[in-house]
Amino acid sequence: MKIAYFDIIGGMSGDMTLGAFVSAGIPIEVLSNEIKKLNLDGIELEASHIIRSGIVAVKIDVVISVHQEHRRHLKDIFKTIDNGSLSGRVKENAKKIFMEVAKAEAKVHNTSIENIHFHEVGALDSIVDIVGAAACFDLLGIESVYSSPVKLGSGGFIDTEHGKLPLPGPATSQILKEYPTILTAIPYELTTPTGAAIIKAMSRGMLSMEEMKVQSIGYGAGTRELPQVPNLLRVMISELLPAYEQDEVVILETNIDDMNPEIYPFVIDQLLATGAHDAYLVPIIMKKGRPGILLSVMTDRSKLDDILMLLFTQTSTLGVRILPAWRRKVQRTQREVTTTLGRVKMKVAVLDGKEKLVPEFEECKRLALEKRIPLIEVYKIIEKEVWG
Repeated sequence: MKIAYFDIIGGMSGDMTLGAFVSAGIPIEVLSNEIKKLNLDGIELEASHIIRSGIVAVKIDVVISVHQEHRRHLKDIFKTIDNGSLSGRVKENAKKIFMEVAKAEAKVHNTSIENIHFHEVGALDSIVDIVGAAACFDLLGIESVYSSPVKLGSGGFIDTEHGKLPLPGPATSQILKEYPTILTAIPYELTTPTGAAIIKAMSRGMLSMEEMKVQSIGYGAGTRELPQVPNLLRVMISELLPAYEQDEVVILETNIDDMNPEIYPFVIDQLLATGAHDAYLVPIIMKKGRPGILLSVMTDRSKLDDILMLLFTQTSTLGVRILPAWRRKVQRTQREVTTTLGRVKMKVAVLDGKEKLVPEFEECKRLALEKRIPLIEVYKIIEKEVWG
């Protein structure tokens, strides 16, 4: 799965986002062509390379050469986006980002989303930043977005149309409710409402020990130099590898050709009851052409002695091979779902962020006996109701 990971080194804004994406490989000409699809006159993007703490980063400036009305309602911005020739995905994500800003502004000013006037956020440069960010996600084929905690400045003030406001800004704080943040002692606006809205609308949150294969890295630069931290946003375009659980087990194997086959089911049951993860039989041909059974057991190392004792006392074997092994497992949980047959326990496997639900056999068996219907019908009913 292709992802964009935002490493928020010194904060995040709309222009820093565009700069990071251009630095990561999107040509400025391609991004500019996407912005032209808004059909707005007098707008150009300029990209320059600057150095922050010895790191080369891209600084994006939105140059507006014609006068535009800066007070807009959300419906006006949505109309501008919808009337453009952008792709459906870009339009959808751009409006999703703007909606985060609208909800926050409405909450802060105690009014409705419909009555919100977009001042700073509704200005053309912010429309360009948000639409440009949505276009970058689309151009790179990004399927998911993740980030580090968002850094916020504090102890200072910002000048707005509403007067001086404390840091972090009220809109930014509102947008980032329930999203991981770091409140620094830096007295500047590190993260703007636009930057906060991009992360809140698009990100799934943090990564935790997931493996990813980085394909490209870009740095977007903020406007001012910060003595405390590099004023940079780093984006890593990566392939997120499937998240597996893993553990170490041991495999025990023994070949048996002289035991009553009626004993094997009892041995299997005893092995599982003792703590084996799995136990199974494979028919084999042994030396001198004799038919035999390969008995294999998988267990944790902590259960090794108990399993060995059981094999030596409950079977005719005189020797057991022991092999260390690693397992990688799809993440699994259990969940109860309601069906027309009643409550059913389901195994839930999670791979690449997608869930797969599988009914437990014992649950299906129980329902088949209770409802007096064939087991196969129980499976069909549950599958239809759970998966449609």
